[in-house]
Amino acid sequence: MKHILLSLACAALLAAPAAAQAADCFADYKAKKDNPLRLHYGVAQVSACDRGAAQAEMKNRLAASGWTLLQIMSVFGPEGLDQRKDSAGQYFLRF
Repeated sequence: MKHILLSLACAALLAAPAAAQAADCFADYKAKKDNPLRLHYGVAQVSACDRGAAQAEMKNRLAASGWTLLQIMSVFGPEGLDQRKDSAGQYFLRF
């Protein structure tokens, strides 16, 4: 029984940094709306530091507000936020 509890505790400790790391993932993207055509560049926090996962997540988030995801530009950590803040303007961490 002690071995099982020790194994579970170790697994929880190993999973904790992965969960904390996922919270520090961001993606910059391009999106559009039609009629009339509007384009925007934005930065959003995503749940996984993976371009494919970020694409699926952002596609759904943006669609809920009538936007169409055109492209995930990159996925990065918090160190990339400051350099993108001005470019994203009102779409910085909006979605």
